[in-house]
Amino acid sequence: MCCKGSQQALHVGKQGKHRPGLGLGQVRREVWSAAAGPTPKVSAVVIKGSRTSLFSRGSWLETRRIAEVLRKETIGGVLLLAAATVALLWANSPWAPAYEALRDWRIGPAAWHLDLSIGMWAADGLLAIFFFVAGLELKREFVAGDLRDPRRAAVPVAAAVGGVVVPALIYTLVNLDTGDGALRGWAIPTATDIAFALAVLAVVGRHLPAALRTFLLTLAVVDDLLAIAIIAVFYTAELSVLPLLGALVPLAVFGVLVQRRVRSWWLLLPLAAATWVLMHESGVHATVAGVLLAFTVPVVRSEKAGGPEAGRGLAEHFEHRFRPLSAGFAVPVFALLSAGVTLGGLGGLGASLTDPVAVGIMAGLIVGKMIGITTATWLVARFTRATLDEGLGWADVIGLAMLGGVGFTVSLLIGELAFGTGNPREEHVKVAVLTGSLIAALLASVVLRIRNRVYRRVHAAESLDADHDGIPDVYHHRLTPS
Repeated sequence: MCCKGSQQALHVGKQGKHRPGLGLGQVRREVWSAAAGPTPKVSAVVIKGSRTSLFSRGSWLETRRIAEVLRKETIGGVLLLAAATVALLWANSPWAPAYEALRDWRIGPAAWHLDLSIGMWAADGLLAIFFFVAGLELKREFVAGDLRDPRRAAVPVAAAVGGVVVPALIYTLVNLDTGDGALRGWAIPTATDIAFALAVLAVVGRHLPAALRTFLLTLAVVDDLLAIAIIAVFYTAELSVLPLLGALVPLAVFGVLVQRRVRSWWLLLPLAAATWVLMHESGVHATVAGVLLAFTVPVVRSEKAGGPEAGRGLAEHFEHRFRPLSAGFAVPVFALLSAGVTLGGLGGLGASLTDPVAVGIMAGLIVGKMIGITTATWLVARFTRATLDEGLGWADVIGLAMLGGVGFTVSLLIGELAFGTGNPREEHVKVAVLTGSLIAALLASVVLRIRNRVYRRVHAAESLDADHDGIPDVYHHRLTPS
Protein backbone atom coordinates (compact mmCIF):
# COMPACT_ATOMS: atom_id res chain seq x y z
CA MET A 1 0.00 0.00 0.00
CA CYS A 2 1.07 3.56 -0.56
CA CYS A 3 1.41 5.98 2.29
CA LYS A 4 1.25 9.75 1.96
CA GLY A 5 0.94 12.67 4.42
CA SER A 6 -0.55 11.19 7.57
CA GLN A 7 -1.29 7.78 5.95
CA GLN A 8 1.29 5.07 6.35
CA ALA A 9 1.64 1.39 5.42
CA LEU A 10 2.78 -1.11 8.00
CA HIS A 11 3.57 -4.81 7.74
CA VAL A 12 2.78 -6.63 10.98
CA GLY A 13 4.04 -10.06 11.95
CA LYS A 14 2.22 -12.60 14.06
CA GLN A 15 3.75 -11.55 17.35
CA GLY A 16 3.30 -7.79 16.84
CA LYS A 17 6.76 -6.87 18.07
CA HIS A 18 7.95 -3.29 17.71
CA ARG A 19 10.50 -2.47 15.06
CA PRO A 20 12.47 0.80 14.84
CA GLY A 21 10.91 3.50 12.71
CA LEU A 22 7.27 2.63 13.38
CA GLY A 23 4.96 5.49 14.24
CA LEU A 24 3.26 5.83 17.60
CA GLY A 25 -0.08 4.69 16.17
CA GLN A 26 1.47 1.53 14.74
CA VAL A 27 3.16 0.71 18.04
CA ARG A 28 -0.16 1.15 19.85
CA ARG A 29 -1.84 -1.17 17.37
CA GLU A 30 0.74 -3.92 17.82
CA VAL A 31 0.67 -3.63 21.61
CA TRP A 32 -3.13 -3.75 21.65
CA SER A 33 -3.09 -6.67 19.23
CA ALA A 34 -0.72 -8.67 21.41
CA ALA A 35 -2.70 -7.82 24.57
CA ALA A 36 -6.03 -8.82 23.03
CA GLY A 37 -4.90 -12.37 22.25
CA PRO A 38 -4.98 -14.27 18.95
CA THR A 39 -6.04 -12.23 15.94
CA PRO A 40 -6.41 -13.05 12.27
CA LYS A 41 -3.21 -13.15 10.30
CA VAL A 42 -2.53 -9.61 9.10
CA SER A 43 -0.81 -8.75 5.86
CA ALA A 44 -1.02 -4.99 6.13
CA VAL A 45 -2.56 -2.28 8.24
CA VAL A 46 -3.17 1.25 7.03
CA ILE A 47 -3.42 3.79 9.82
CA LYS A 48 -4.61 7.34 9.27
CA GLY A 49 -3.28 10.13 11.35
CA SER A 50 -0.14 8.60 12.75
CA ARG A 51 1.25 11.98 13.67
CA THR A 52 4.78 11.39 14.82
CA SER A 53 7.46 8.77 15.04
CA LEU A 54 8.23 8.29 18.71
CA PHE A 55 11.15 5.95 18.30
CA SER A 56 12.80 7.84 15.44
CA ARG A 57 13.30 10.87 17.68
CA GLY A 58 16.09 9.28 19.62
CA SER A 59 16.14 8.25 23.23
CA TRP A 60 13.44 8.97 25.75
CA LEU A 61 15.81 11.33 27.57
CA GLU A 62 16.25 13.41 24.40
CA THR A 63 12.48 13.50 23.84
CA ARG A 64 11.93 14.64 27.41
CA ARG A 65 14.65 17.31 27.07
CA ILE A 66 13.05 18.72 23.94
CA ALA A 67 9.64 18.79 25.65
CA GLU A 68 11.16 20.69 28.60
CA VAL A 69 12.84 23.20 26.27
CA LEU A 70 9.58 23.78 24.41
CA ARG A 71 7.67 24.26 27.66
CA LYS A 72 10.11 26.85 29.01
CA GLU A 73 10.30 28.73 25.71
CA THR A 74 6.51 28.79 25.47
CA ILE A 75 6.22 30.29 28.96
CA GLY A 76 8.92 32.78 27.98
CA GLY A 77 6.93 33.69 24.87
CA VAL A 78 3.87 34.51 26.97
CA LEU A 79 5.99 36.74 29.23
CA LEU A 80 7.57 38.33 26.16
CA LEU A 81 4.19 39.16 24.69
CA ALA A 82 3.00 40.59 28.02
CA ALA A 83 6.15 42.74 28.35
CA ALA A 84 5.81 44.08 24.80
CA THR A 85 2.15 44.94 25.40
CA VAL A 86 3.02 46.80 28.63
CA ALA A 87 5.80 48.70 26.83
CA LEU A 88 3.51 49.74 23.98
CA LEU A 89 0.74 50.89 26.31
CA TRP A 90 3.17 52.69 28.63
CA ALA A 91 4.89 54.54 25.76
CA ASN A 92 1.51 55.84 24.54
CA SER A 93 0.09 56.75 27.94
CA PRO A 94 0.29 59.98 29.97
CA TRP A 95 3.22 58.35 31.77
CA ALA A 96 5.32 58.08 28.58
CA PRO A 97 8.01 60.50 29.92
CA ALA A 98 8.65 58.12 32.82
CA TYR A 99 9.13 55.25 30.35
CA GLU A 100 11.63 57.23 28.30
CA ALA A 101 13.45 58.39 31.44
CA LEU A 102 13.79 54.78 32.61
CA ARG A 103 15.01 53.56 29.22
CA ASP A 104 17.55 56.41 28.87
CA TRP A 105 18.84 56.38 32.46
CA ARG A 106 22.61 55.81 32.27
CA ILE A 107 24.50 53.70 34.75
CA GLY A 108 27.92 52.02 34.83
CA PRO A 109 31.64 52.87 35.05
CA ALA A 110 32.57 55.50 32.46
CA ALA A 111 36.27 54.57 32.68
CA TRP A 112 35.49 51.25 30.99
CA HIS A 113 33.08 52.87 28.51
CA LEU A 114 30.25 51.10 30.30
CA ASP A 115 28.18 54.13 31.27
CA LEU A 116 25.29 52.72 29.24
CA SER A 117 21.60 53.47 29.30
CA ILE A 118 19.27 50.89 30.83
CA GLY A 119 18.02 50.10 27.32
CA MET A 120 21.57 49.44 26.11
CA TRP A 121 22.31 47.27 29.15
CA ALA A 122 19.27 45.19 28.21
CA ALA A 123 20.35 44.90 24.55
CA ASP A 124 24.05 44.27 25.19
CA GLY A 125 23.98 42.60 28.59
CA LEU A 126 20.73 40.71 29.09
CA LEU A 127 20.63 39.46 25.51
CA ALA A 128 24.12 38.02 26.05
CA ILE A 129 22.38 35.53 28.36
CA PHE A 130 19.87 34.80 25.61
CA PHE A 131 22.67 34.18 23.10
CA PHE A 132 24.58 32.06 25.64
CA VAL A 133 21.58 29.73 25.89
CA ALA A 134 21.18 29.81 22.10
CA GLY A 135 24.87 28.90 21.76
CA LEU A 136 24.47 25.95 24.13
CA GLU A 137 21.49 24.73 22.12
CA LEU A 138 23.40 25.21 18.87
CA LYS A 139 26.42 23.21 20.02
CA ARG A 140 24.28 20.47 21.48
CA GLU A 141 22.29 20.12 18.25
CA PHE A 142 25.45 19.92 16.13
CA VAL A 143 27.26 17.49 18.49
CA ALA A 144 24.51 15.25 19.84
CA GLY A 145 21.20 16.39 18.33
CA ASP A 146 19.39 16.31 15.00
CA LEU A 147 21.92 18.55 13.22
CA ARG A 148 24.73 16.00 13.53
CA ASP A 149 22.95 13.79 10.97
CA PRO A 150 23.23 15.53 7.57
CA ARG A 151 20.08 13.89 6.22
CA ARG A 152 17.95 14.95 9.18
CA ALA A 153 19.57 18.36 9.41
CA ALA A 154 19.22 19.19 5.70
CA VAL A 155 15.55 20.16 5.79
CA PRO A 156 15.49 22.54 8.82
CA VAL A 157 18.88 24.01 7.87
CA ALA A 158 17.70 24.73 4.33
CA ALA A 159 14.44 26.14 5.70
CA ALA A 160 16.36 28.50 8.00
CA VAL A 161 18.66 29.65 5.18
CA GLY A 162 15.68 30.26 2.90
CA GLY A 163 13.97 32.14 5.71
CA VAL A 164 16.98 34.47 5.93
CA VAL A 165 17.85 34.96 2.26
CA VAL A 166 14.40 35.67 0.79
CA PRO A 167 13.29 38.28 3.40
CA ALA A 168 16.66 40.05 2.99
CA LEU A 169 16.20 40.12 -0.81
CA ILE A 170 12.66 41.46 -0.53
CA TYR A 171 13.75 44.21 1.86
CA THR A 172 16.63 45.13 -0.45
CA LEU A 173 14.38 45.30 -3.52
CA VAL A 174 11.88 47.54 -1.71
CA ASN A 175 14.61 49.93 -0.51
CA LEU A 176 16.98 49.76 -3.48
CA ASP A 177 16.34 53.38 -4.49
CA THR A 178 15.46 54.76 -1.05
CA GLY A 179 18.91 56.02 -0.08
CA ASP A 180 19.72 57.64 3.26
CA GLY A 181 21.29 54.41 4.57
CA ALA A 182 18.04 52.45 4.35
CA LEU A 183 19.81 49.35 3.05
CA ARG A 184 21.56 48.95 6.41
CA GLY A 185 18.35 47.39 7.68
CA TRP A 186 18.40 44.45 5.26
CA ALA A 187 18.87 41.90 8.07
CA ILE A 188 15.97 43.11 10.25
CA PRO A 189 13.31 40.77 8.76
CA THR A 190 15.60 37.71 8.74
CA ALA A 191 15.09 36.71 12.40
CA THR A 192 12.59 34.30 13.95
CA ASP A 193 11.66 34.70 17.62
CA ILE A 194 11.46 31.15 18.96
CA ALA A 195 9.78 32.06 22.28
CA PHE A 196 7.06 34.17 20.67
CA ALA A 197 6.48 31.60 17.90
CA LEU A 198 6.21 28.68 20.31
CA ALA A 199 3.77 30.63 22.47
CA VAL A 200 1.51 31.10 19.43
CA LEU A 201 1.88 27.41 18.56
CA ALA A 202 0.93 26.40 22.11
CA VAL A 203 -2.23 28.54 22.02
CA VAL A 204 -3.57 27.41 18.63
CA GLY A 205 -2.26 23.85 18.31
CA ARG A 206 -2.80 21.43 21.18
CA HIS A 207 -3.25 18.53 18.74
CA LEU A 208 -0.59 19.50 16.21
CA PRO A 209 2.22 16.95 15.72
CA ALA A 210 5.10 17.14 18.15
CA ALA A 211 7.35 16.95 15.08
CA LEU A 212 6.09 20.41 14.05
CA ARG A 213 7.31 21.97 17.29
CA THR A 214 10.65 20.17 17.01
CA PHE A 215 11.03 21.33 13.40
CA LEU A 216 10.35 24.93 14.49
CA LEU A 217 12.85 24.63 17.35
CA THR A 218 15.57 23.27 15.05
CA LEU A 219 14.87 25.92 12.43
CA ALA A 220 15.07 28.67 15.05
CA VAL A 221 18.37 27.29 16.38
CA VAL A 222 19.95 27.56 12.91
CA ASP A 223 18.29 30.97 12.47
CA ASP A 224 19.99 32.13 15.68
CA LEU A 225 23.35 30.98 14.34
CA LEU A 226 22.83 32.97 11.15
CA ALA A 227 21.71 36.03 13.14
CA ILE A 228 24.84 35.81 15.31
CA ALA A 229 27.04 35.66 12.21
CA ILE A 230 25.21 38.62 10.63
CA ILE A 231 25.59 40.74 13.79
CA ALA A 232 29.27 39.91 14.15
CA VAL A 233 30.19 40.45 10.48
CA PHE A 234 27.89 43.19 9.21
CA TYR A 235 27.14 45.29 12.30
CA THR A 236 30.62 45.82 13.70
CA ALA A 237 31.35 49.46 12.87
CA GLU A 238 34.86 49.76 14.33
CA LEU A 239 37.10 46.92 15.41
CA SER A 240 39.70 47.33 18.16
CA VAL A 241 42.10 44.43 17.84
CA LEU A 242 43.75 44.67 21.27
CA PRO A 243 40.56 44.25 23.38
CA LEU A 244 39.42 41.53 20.97
CA LEU A 245 42.64 39.60 21.51
CA GLY A 246 42.38 40.31 25.24
CA ALA A 247 38.92 38.71 25.30
CA LEU A 248 40.49 35.44 24.20
CA VAL A 249 42.36 35.13 27.52
CA PRO A 250 39.39 34.86 29.91
CA LEU A 251 37.51 32.94 27.20
CA ALA A 252 40.32 30.36 27.04
CA VAL A 253 40.49 30.03 30.84
CA PHE A 254 36.71 29.63 30.95
CA GLY A 255 36.99 26.93 28.28
CA VAL A 256 39.69 25.02 30.18
CA LEU A 257 37.63 25.06 33.38
CA VAL A 258 34.40 23.86 31.78
CA GLN A 259 36.26 21.16 29.85
CA ARG A 260 37.39 19.95 33.27
CA ARG A 261 33.70 20.03 34.34
CA VAL A 262 34.19 22.90 36.78
CA ARG A 263 30.81 24.41 37.73
CA SER A 264 31.82 26.85 40.47
CA TRP A 265 30.01 30.11 39.72
CA TRP A 266 32.57 32.21 41.59
CA LEU A 267 35.19 31.10 39.05
CA LEU A 268 33.14 31.03 35.84
CA LEU A 269 31.02 34.18 36.18
CA PRO A 270 33.97 36.62 36.58
CA LEU A 271 35.63 35.07 33.52
CA ALA A 272 32.41 35.34 31.53
CA ALA A 273 31.99 38.98 32.62
CA ALA A 274 35.59 39.79 31.62
CA THR A 275 35.04 38.22 28.20
CA TRP A 276 31.86 40.27 27.76
CA VAL A 277 33.53 43.56 28.78
CA LEU A 278 36.50 43.08 26.45
CA MET A 279 34.23 42.03 23.58
CA HIS A 280 32.19 45.19 24.17
CA GLU A 281 35.38 47.25 24.10
CA SER A 282 36.50 45.65 20.83
CA GLY A 283 33.52 47.00 18.90
CA VAL A 284 32.02 43.55 18.20
CA HIS A 285 28.53 43.38 19.63
CA ALA A 286 28.86 42.10 23.19
CA THR A 287 26.19 39.41 22.77
CA VAL A 288 28.65 37.48 20.59
CA ALA A 289 30.60 36.81 23.80
CA GLY A 290 27.68 34.74 25.06
CA VAL A 291 27.84 32.49 21.99
CA LEU A 292 31.64 32.04 22.19
CA LEU A 293 31.42 31.12 25.87
CA ALA A 294 28.69 28.59 25.11
CA PHE A 295 30.75 26.99 22.36
CA THR A 296 33.48 26.10 24.88
CA VAL A 297 31.09 24.08 27.07
CA PRO A 298 31.33 20.30 26.52
CA VAL A 299 28.20 18.48 25.41
CA VAL A 300 29.19 14.85 25.95
CA ARG A 301 28.55 13.53 29.42
CA SER A 302 31.52 12.78 31.63
CA GLU A 303 31.81 9.10 32.58
CA LYS A 304 33.47 10.13 35.86
CA ALA A 305 30.67 12.51 36.86
CA GLY A 306 28.86 11.72 40.06
CA GLY A 307 25.94 13.03 42.04
CA PRO A 308 22.41 13.91 40.89
CA GLU A 309 23.63 15.54 37.66
CA ALA A 310 25.71 12.52 36.58
CA GLY A 311 23.43 11.69 33.65
CA ARG A 312 23.53 15.21 32.24
CA GLY A 313 26.22 16.81 30.10
CA LEU A 314 27.60 20.16 31.23
CA ALA A 315 26.01 22.00 28.28
CA GLU A 316 22.63 20.57 29.22
CA HIS A 317 23.28 21.41 32.88
CA PHE A 318 24.00 25.07 32.04
CA GLU A 319 21.08 25.21 29.64
CA HIS A 320 18.78 23.89 32.37
CA ARG A 321 20.08 26.55 34.77
CA PHE A 322 20.12 29.56 32.44
CA ARG A 323 17.12 29.01 30.13
CA PRO A 324 14.59 30.13 32.78
CA LEU A 325 16.70 33.26 33.37
CA SER A 326 16.85 33.92 29.63
CA ALA A 327 13.23 33.18 28.72
CA GLY A 328 11.68 34.39 31.97
CA PHE A 329 13.71 37.55 32.65
CA ALA A 330 16.32 38.65 30.11
CA VAL A 331 14.19 38.58 26.95
CA PRO A 332 10.99 40.01 28.53
CA VAL A 333 12.98 42.88 30.11
CA PHE A 334 14.60 43.62 26.74
CA ALA A 335 11.12 43.64 25.16
CA LEU A 336 9.84 45.96 27.88
CA LEU A 337 12.65 48.46 27.22
CA SER A 338 12.74 48.14 23.42
CA ALA A 339 9.16 47.61 22.22
CA GLY A 340 7.80 50.89 23.58
CA VAL A 341 7.18 53.11 20.57
CA THR A 342 5.15 56.30 20.46
CA LEU A 343 2.62 55.85 17.68
CA GLY A 344 1.44 59.47 17.50
CA GLY A 345 -2.14 58.57 16.65
CA LEU A 346 -3.40 57.28 13.31
CA GLY A 347 -1.39 59.89 11.43
CA GLY A 348 1.88 58.86 13.07
CA LEU A 349 1.08 55.19 12.60
CA GLY A 350 0.36 55.75 8.91
CA ALA A 351 3.60 57.69 8.44
CA SER A 352 5.57 54.88 10.08
CA LEU A 353 3.97 52.11 8.06
CA THR A 354 4.43 53.89 4.70
CA ASP A 355 8.16 54.41 5.19
CA PRO A 356 9.94 52.13 2.65
CA VAL A 357 12.05 50.74 5.49
CA ALA A 358 8.91 49.67 7.33
CA VAL A 359 7.34 48.30 4.14
CA GLY A 360 10.47 46.24 3.46
CA ILE A 361 10.51 44.85 7.02
CA MET A 362 6.83 43.88 6.97
CA ALA A 363 7.04 42.38 3.47
CA GLY A 364 10.11 40.39 4.53
CA LEU A 365 8.50 39.05 7.70
CA ILE A 366 5.05 38.30 6.28
CA VAL A 367 5.78 37.27 2.69
CA GLY A 368 9.52 36.60 2.59
CA LYS A 369 9.61 34.19 5.51
CA MET A 370 6.71 32.12 4.16
CA ILE A 371 8.16 31.92 0.64
CA GLY A 372 11.74 31.36 1.80
CA ILE A 373 11.05 28.61 4.35
CA THR A 374 8.47 26.76 2.24
CA THR A 375 10.44 26.94 -1.02
CA ALA A 376 13.73 25.88 0.54
CA THR A 377 12.03 22.96 2.30
CA TRP A 378 10.36 21.82 -0.93
CA LEU A 379 13.57 22.08 -2.96
CA VAL A 380 15.53 19.97 -0.48
CA ALA A 381 12.75 17.38 -0.22
CA ARG A 382 12.37 17.29 -4.01
CA PHE A 383 15.97 17.13 -5.16
CA THR A 384 17.81 15.37 -2.33
CA ARG A 385 17.33 12.24 -0.26
CA ALA A 386 16.25 14.29 2.75
CA THR A 387 12.57 14.11 3.69
CA LEU A 388 10.09 15.81 5.97
CA ASP A 389 9.72 14.42 9.45
CA GLU A 390 7.20 11.58 9.58
CA GLY A 391 3.65 12.81 10.07
CA LEU A 392 4.15 16.34 8.71
CA GLY A 393 2.21 17.56 5.67
CA TRP A 394 2.91 20.52 3.41
CA ALA A 395 0.02 22.46 4.92
CA ASP A 396 1.82 22.16 8.27
CA VAL A 397 5.03 23.47 6.70
CA ILE A 398 3.22 26.49 5.22
CA GLY A 399 1.71 27.32 8.60
CA LEU A 400 5.08 26.97 10.27
CA ALA A 401 6.70 29.15 7.58
CA MET A 402 4.14 31.88 8.29
CA LEU A 403 4.92 31.56 11.99
CA GLY A 404 8.60 32.06 11.14
CA GLY A 405 7.67 35.65 10.32
CA VAL A 406 7.45 36.44 14.03
CA GLY A 407 10.78 38.28 14.26
CA PHE A 408 10.50 40.46 17.34
CA THR A 409 13.45 40.14 19.78
CA VAL A 410 16.39 39.73 17.38
CA SER A 411 14.70 41.90 14.74
CA LEU A 412 14.43 44.74 17.25
CA LEU A 413 18.09 44.23 18.22
CA ILE A 414 19.28 44.32 14.60
CA GLY A 415 17.11 47.40 14.00
CA GLU A 416 18.92 49.22 16.82
CA LEU A 417 22.29 48.15 15.44
CA ALA A 418 21.36 49.14 11.88
CA PHE A 419 20.01 52.63 12.55
CA GLY A 420 21.09 53.44 16.10
CA THR A 421 19.15 55.16 18.85
CA GLY A 422 17.82 58.62 18.10
CA ASN A 423 17.58 57.97 14.37
CA PRO A 424 14.21 59.09 12.90
CA ARG A 425 13.77 55.59 11.47
CA GLU A 426 14.15 53.91 14.88
CA GLU A 427 10.46 54.31 15.67
CA HIS A 428 9.45 53.19 12.17
CA VAL A 429 11.51 50.02 12.55
CA LYS A 430 9.84 49.17 15.86
CA VAL A 431 6.36 49.77 14.45
CA ALA A 432 7.16 47.61 11.41
CA VAL A 433 8.62 44.76 13.46
CA LEU A 434 5.67 44.74 15.86
CA THR A 435 3.09 45.00 13.08
CA GLY A 436 4.77 42.46 10.80
CA SER A 437 5.24 39.96 13.63
CA LEU A 438 1.61 40.37 14.71
CA ILE A 439 0.23 39.88 11.19
CA ALA A 440 2.48 36.86 10.61
CA ALA A 441 1.31 35.35 13.91
CA LEU A 442 -2.37 35.91 13.02
CA LEU A 443 -2.04 34.42 9.53
CA ALA A 444 -0.15 31.42 10.91
CA SER A 445 -2.80 30.98 13.60
CA VAL A 446 -5.54 30.68 10.96
CA VAL A 447 -3.68 27.98 9.00
CA LEU A 448 -2.47 26.07 12.05
CA ARG A 449 -5.89 26.17 13.72
CA ILE A 450 -7.38 24.54 10.62
CA ARG A 451 -4.68 21.88 10.76
CA ASN A 452 -5.29 21.47 14.49
CA ARG A 453 -8.94 20.62 13.78
CA VAL A 454 -7.84 17.93 11.35
CA TYR A 455 -5.49 16.36 13.88
CA ARG A 456 -8.10 16.68 16.62
CA ARG A 457 -10.56 14.63 14.54
CA VAL A 458 -7.84 12.05 13.93
CA HIS A 459 -7.10 11.91 17.65
CA ALA A 460 -10.80 11.45 18.46
CA ALA A 461 -11.11 8.66 15.89
CA GLU A 462 -8.03 6.89 17.24
CA SER A 463 -9.37 7.12 20.81
CA LEU A 464 -12.93 5.85 20.24
CA ASP A 465 -13.48 2.38 21.74
CA ALA A 466 -17.24 1.78 21.62
CA ASP A 467 -17.04 -1.96 22.37
CA HIS A 468 -14.65 -1.40 25.32
CA ASP A 469 -12.26 -4.15 24.26
CA GLY A 470 -9.16 -2.03 24.81
CA ILE A 471 -8.53 -1.56 21.08
CA PRO A 472 -9.82 1.65 19.41
CA ASP A 473 -12.51 0.82 16.85
CA VAL A 474 -10.59 2.42 14.00
CA TYR A 475 -7.95 -0.32 14.20
CA HIS A 476 -10.52 -3.10 13.92
CA HIS A 477 -11.65 -1.59 10.63
CA ARG A 478 -8.08 -1.43 9.34
CA LEU A 479 -7.49 -5.20 9.59
CA THR A 480 -7.26 -6.93 6.22
CA PRO A 481 -7.22 -10.78 6.32
CA SER A 482 -4.58 -12.30 4.08
